[in-house]
Amino acid sequence: MYQPAPPGLHGFNIIVMLFVLLVALFSIVFAVIIWWRICSKAGYSGALGLLMLVPLANIILLLVLAFGTWPIEEEVRRLRAPAQWRAE
Repeated sequence: MYQPAPPGLHGFNIIVMLFVLLVALFSIVFAVIIWWRICSKAGYSGALGLLMLVPLANIILLLVLAFGTWPIEEEVRRLRAPAQWRAE
C-alpha cells in the first residue's frame, strides 16, 4: 500500500537533486576544458573539444587524435628538417 513520504523528506530530495545536477554540470564543464586543452596542444582548434558532447562526433574526434597526424607534429617535422629541405 502507498504511503506518502514524511514532510521533511521532500525538501531533502530537492537538495540532493540540486547537488547531483551541480556535480554533473561541473563534470561536463571540466571535461570540455580538458578536451579543449588537449585539442589546442595537438595543434587543432580548441573548440573541437566541444565535440566531446556530441555522441558520435566524440568517437570520431578520439580516432582523429589517436591515429591522425597532428598539425603540431607537421610543424615540428618541418622545423627539424635540414635547411636545404625547408620550403620557405
